[in-house]
Amino acid sequence: MPTDELVQARARALSSPLRLRILRLCLHESRTNKEIADLLELNPATSLHHVRTLVSNGFLEAEEPRKGNRGAKEVPYRSTKLSWGTRIPDAAPLLVDTFLQEINGLTPQEMQVVRVGLKLGEKSQKEMMARLRAVIEDYAMREPEEDGVPTSLFLAHHLDLTGNSRTEN
Repeated sequence: MPTDELVQARARALSSPLRLRILRLCLHESRTNKEIADLLELNPATSLHHVRTLVSNGFLEAEEPRKGNRGAKEVPYRSTKLSWGTRIPDAAPLLVDTFLQEINGLTPQEMQVVRVGLKLGEKSQKEMMARLRAVIEDYAMREPEEDGVPTSLFLAHHLDLTGNSRTEN
């Protein structure tokens, strides 16, 4: 059982859209700090700070060093998937921000979107979210398919304030 201090440290480590994006980049493919910095258009020192934070909290693992193009030693990192079960307090704004950063620059053809309005009681809402989470978790914990293409899924369930019954004056 993790200590309160470890739980808080892990939550802080995941409280950055940039770190969440690094984890996504390293989920299916090992990447070096330079590769991460290049993909996210960061200074390598900035990227390394975030990579080290993720490594020290168990979210990334260093793999065997390899030689780069110029013979320099490079350390590839891979996501441990520990972040999937780690709770982040008040995560909604962070996850929405991360999602918006990740889709920035995509064309409409590069996204599949579903939007629906529902009117459900509390019991049905909890049942729906539990069922959706179970399906998503099933796929998230599977081994990557050899011929698969990296994709992401973002699900948000929220109150529809404009859909509430209101009387007009």
